[in-house]
Amino acid sequence: MIELTGLTKVYDSFTALSDVSFRVDRGDIFGFIGPNGAGKTTTIRILATLLDPTHGSAMIDGLSVVEEPEAVRRVIGYMPDDYGAYDGISVWEYLDFFAGAYKVPRRARRRVLEAVMELTDLDGLRHRLVVELSKGMRQRLCLAKTLVHDPKVLILDEPASGLDPRARIEFRVLLKELREMGKTIFISSHILTELSDVCTKVAILERGKLVASGEIAEIVKALTPHQTVIVRVQGAADKAVGLLRALPFVTDVEARDGELRARHAGDADIPLLVRRLAENDVPILGVSEEKMDLEDVFMRITKGEVA
Repeated sequence: MIELTGLTKVYDSFTALSDVSFRVDRGDIFGFIGPNGAGKTTTIRILATLLDPTHGSAMIDGLSVVEEPEAVRRVIGYMPDDYGAYDGISVWEYLDFFAGAYKVPRRARRRVLEAVMELTDLDGLRHRLVVELSKGMRQRLCLAKTLVHDPKVLILDEPASGLDPRARIEFRVLLKELREMGKTIFISSHILTELSDVCTKVAILERGKLVASGEIAEIVKALTPHQTVIVRVQGAADKAVGLLRALPFVTDVEARDGELRARHAGDADIPLLVRRLAENDVPILGVSEEKMDLEDVFMRITKGEVA
């Protein structure tokens, strides 16, 4: 649905993007992450047909963002991180204006606006002035505006920025609903815990270069070929270490902070591990597997550098 090939953007002597290539498949919720200054907004502006690349190509639904920008704009919905919100008009008037701008037929417009407001939970606010809306409701209004022409692809730049916890949870639920409706969602955000809850794939950018892309589980697997089982025992730590090292799938055991950390190559037989300790009278307080989340991946794979 979205395909970047060798995407490069140079401003005079400054390279904002360098040879970036990745693919977003139909129906993905694709997280686009990186430190400030990594090149995320530059990439998004190119996808939104607001900026031309210096080299390379960007395709959306088989259309070139450079050669067919008008056609691309008909299939995308772009929600920037900063947007105008015409304070002197009502919610309905705001959406009606954009429906007209997107050339939604007038006879279908009321039905379209009703559906979009119901989806974004704005129906009870149709007569409210935009200036009176909370930050969360303004974000919903901007998303509703992005949806009025029923785009196939949503490009969302920091859509949850500044929202309170409840509004972020509601926004996350809404993203999942949109995916179920068949939308492909490309989303940039600094709130990594929330992206990990909703994204099917991610791309990580640093200093204008792609450092990783794909499913989070596959990136984690590439970063951590050895996995760890954490075992908490009551006393008998030395005995437990010897028993764990004797297991065929365990490659190493380390005692740390009252825990035993047994490393393996992804083939741990947890029931066997528990049975071996129990049969040898080692009191077990808990067993868990060490997991990496998106924040761990981000910290492991980036260096905190900006261009």
